Amino acid sequence: MKIALIGATGFVGSKLLTEALNRGHQVTAIVRDPAKLTTQHQNLTVVTGDANKVDELAQQLAGHDVVINSFNAGWTNPNLYHDFLQGSRDIEAATEKSGVKRLIAIGGAGSLYINGQQLVDGPDFPQDIKPGATAARDYLNDLKKNESLDWTFVSPAIEMHPGISTGRTGHYRLGTESPVFNEEGRSILSGEDLALVILDEAEQPKHSRQRFTAAY
Repeated sequence: MKIALIGATGFVGSKLLTEALNRGHQVTAIVRDPAKLTTQHQNLTVVTGDANKVDELAQQLAGHDVVINSFNAGWTNPNLYHDFLQGSRDIEAATEKSGVKRLIAIGGAGSLYINGQQLVDGPDFPQDIKPGATAARDYLNDLKKNESLDWTFVSPAIEMHPGISTGRTGHYRLGTESPVFNEEGRSILSGEDLALVILDEAEQPKHSRQRFTAAY
């Protein structure tokens, strides 16, 4: 499979890159700063790209089987809400223009529902990540209106960050609109296993024009 991976140097993107290459896929990593990508592999092509340059990005995406969007506007970015939303919309537009039909977009857990309320709207939701989570929720609402792409939106587990040390276990459980909780009442997944989830979906699609989530 020919995969165009946007954001390959980020926390999730770097795990996706490793997983995709280990599975034998041909990967075009589209990154803002190629110097940050030290991985070398015969199936890897590194391209300097900008999520906001739709025409240029469309040319870079053309000819791939799937676009995986792990774009991140930066958690400390004061314009995080605007930049994430605009970047995601531009990547979607570039994918349409490129002729690639499949888009897998990675958002956040904030748009998942518990008792009819999205997490991001809850009183205890962390304020420092709320702009990014709100942008991801709003982008999902945008993406649901797209009738031309075969899109999938992935919401990670509630706990999915660099501090999780389980690595790649090869195990996970799937959900759709609500978090998946373990016996301890936690929704948790490592970055490595999130990459496994996403590549499994890329290879054997089960959530066409749907959002889904995963956790242990």
